[in-house]
Amino acid sequence: MTPTTIKLENANALAAQWDDGHKSRTSLRTLRDNCPCASCQGETVLLRTYEPVPSPDLPGKYELKKAEQVGHYALQLFWGDGHATGIYTWERLRSLCECEICNGKKVSESR
Repeated sequence: MTPTTIKLENANALAAQWDDGHKSRTSLRTLRDNCPCASCQGETVLLRTYEPVPSPDLPGKYELKKAEQVGHYALQLFWGDGHATGIYTWERLRSLCECEICNGKKVSESR
């Protein structure tokens, strides 16, 4: 699954059209709160787990400044507070979709 177009829908959401016809919409808050980078999610290296260090919210945290495609597999987002290390694979980006169809699937999967 690959997006055919990705655009900022408004100041609060990213929209994507996928090659299977699905139209996804994800709030910038959801994208930032689910940043996949090690600083935000933690990581495990050589059997040692590193937890993310809590940091205060800075101005611009949820303001998307730009987005760049990474190869043929992901999107890197650049935020207003200077954070830019999260690389969202197409699968991760699609999994964060908040459209009615996907929200219905997430509710039924959690039961």
